[in-house]
Amino acid sequence: MLIQILRALGAVETQMEDALEPLGLSLAKLKALSQLVEAGAPMPLGTLAERCACVRSNITQLVDRMEAEKLVVRSDDPHDRRSVRAELTEAGRSRHAAGMEALRSAERDVIAPFQPQEREELLRLLQVLAPRP
Repeated sequence: MLIQILRALGAVETQMEDALEPLGLSLAKLKALSQLVEAGAPMPLGTLAERCACVRSNITQLVDRMEAEKLVVRSDDPHDRRSVRAELTEAGRSRHAAGMEALRSAERDVIAPFQPQEREELLRLLQVLAPRP
């Protein structure tokens, strides 16, 4: 049964990635952009790595790619000379909004085969597997 759950999760993840690909986004980029949008201010790369649940070297590479695409800019942290912050650009804010809309559309496609009561039951079962903190 666990294999079936993992297979289903992989299929859903693929659908989400496919929905973001035309926008030049991935789930990892969207998550980082979402963290910056939520913060509402530039964020140290170390903090961004923690919030994205990845190691610092991975976030550095991700920010490199996002900076090349003009989604973020790096800036020095005025409170810590050793720290660099990622700051969202208008292009990043716009791409984030488009990415969130693409995910909502993909979500509708994923749950379309289910009847409303089946959706509720699926959500209930998923919460048993991964309860909210």
